[in-house]
Amino acid sequence: MPRLGIVGTMVWDTIRARDVGREEPVEEWGGIAYALAAADAAAAEAGDGWTLFPILKIGKDMREAADLFLGGLERVDSLDGVWTVTEPNNRVELIYLDDARRSEKLTGGVPGWTREELVPLARSCDAVYVNFIAGWEVDLPAAAALRTAAKGPVYADLHSLMLGVGADGVRSPRPLDDWRAWLSCFDVVQLNEEELGTLAAGWEDPWALAADVVGPVTRGLLVTLGERGAAWVATRGFWKAPTDPRPQPGAVAPAEALVSGKVEPEAPVAGGDPTGCGDVWGATCFVKMLSGGDLESSVRAATHAAQRNAGFRGASGLGEYLRSETGLLTGRAGRRARGST
Repeated sequence: MPRLGIVGTMVWDTIRARDVGREEPVEEWGGIAYALAAADAAAAEAGDGWTLFPILKIGKDMREAADLFLGGLERVDSLDGVWTVTEPNNRVELIYLDDARRSEKLTGGVPGWTREELVPLARSCDAVYVNFIAGWEVDLPAAAALRTAAKGPVYADLHSLMLGVGADGVRSPRPLDDWRAWLSCFDVVQLNEEELGTLAAGWEDPWALAADVVGPVTRGLLVTLGERGAAWVATRGFWKAPTDPRPQPGAVAPAEALVSGKVEPEAPVAGGDPTGCGDVWGATCFVKMLSGGDLESSVRAATHAAQRNAGFRGASGLGEYLRSETGLLTGRAGRRARGST
C-alpha cells in the first residue's frame, strides 16, 4: 500500500480565554495531532489504500498519552517512526486575544531530526508531509536530503519555521534566512497570508514573489486566507496532476505556464475555533492530491475540512468528526478524554 510519511511534533496545548465564560484552561493534544487526524479522515474517505507513517519524536513524559492518541487512528500502519526522547515533550500555552489572534508560549525540548536519522525513514514512504510545528523538525540540510530520499512529492507547511522563540518562550514572526533554499526542498509549500507577507518583505506585491518562486522545483505555493478561503500559484502541470513525477535532479524541465486561483469558503462557523485549522487544511489538501484530485478540488476539500474543524474542540475524536458530514458535537468530551486531563 502507498505510505504517507508525516513529519511534525505532538504538542500538549493549554488553551486560555478561547471560550467565552470559561475560566479554567482547556488541556488537549495539539500540533501535528490535528494533521494526523485530518489525514486519517481524508485517507479513510478516499479508500484508495494510502496509509500513514508518523515520523515524530515524543518526550518520554508524554509517550504513553501519545500512543493512546496514535492508536486511535485507523490508517496508521506502524509506529516505527515514533521515537521516544529523554527531553520533556513540547507544550504550548495559547492565550486567545480575540477570535483570530492569540499568543503562543512554548516550553519543552524535543529535538529535530538529523539527516542521518530522517533519510532511512523517508525512503520507506511514497510521499512526505512536513509540518513545522516546533519550527526545528528538520534543518536545511535534512530538508534537502528528505526531498532526495522521498519517492514522491514532499509537501511542507512552513508555519513555525517562520516563528522565533524568545527567552521567555513567547513566539513571534521572524524573517526566514535562505528562504529560496528552503522552498527548493519541497514540491508544494503552504503559508498563511501573514507568512507570505513576511517572506515577501521588500517586494511591492507578495504575490509577485509567489509567481517568481513557482516553477519546475517548487511547483505550487498555497496560501490560506482565514475566513476568506485559500489561494494558490502553481505550474499548469501541477495544477492538473499534483502527484505526477517531478523532474529528476539535474534534469532541465521545460518552462510551464503558471496558474493562479482562489477558493471561497462556505458560510463561516459561528463562534468557530481556529486552533488547528491550518494543519487540518494542509493534511487534507495533500491527501486529496495523493488520491488523484487536481489542485483546485483538493484546495476546496481542504477548505471544507478546515471549516468543519472550526466547529470542533481538540484533536482527539477529530478524525471521526471529519468523516461524518452530519457529526454532532455531543459526546465529544468523552472521546477527547483519551488524551486530555
